[in-house]
Amino acid sequence: MPNLKHHVFICTNEREPGSPRGCCASRGAAAVRERFKEEVGKRKLKGIVRANQSGCLDQCAYGPTIVVYPEGVWYGCVQPDDVSEIFDSHLDKGQIVERLVIPERHLNTPAAAMGPKPEA
Repeated sequence: MPNLKHHVFICTNEREPGSPRGCCASRGAAAVRERFKEEVGKRKLKGIVRANQSGCLDQCAYGPTIVVYPEGVWYGCVQPDDVSEIFDSHLDKGQIVERLVIPERHLNTPAAAMGPKPEA
């Protein structure tokens, strides 16, 4: 089997209602994951692009959160309508969708792991 060109992890972590961190599941992550899977099929990219659900990626303030490898690009506040743009721009042309990128200075920080979203 050939190596994947892109591997996309979609946080679908679910926490109890009222958790101060919130969770990607309560912000629509399942619909985002489903849309990624639909696009892989529609574009005939099985074996080239893999879209997997993941547990918590600790970027809760930006949920739903995804990360695209091998580039290691983190996208936040992703909605189903954003998925086509991620495919068209990033996965097809190698152009990062800047409006969805989680700022590097916020990655893996206590503020990113808690809600609400930190100021840019």
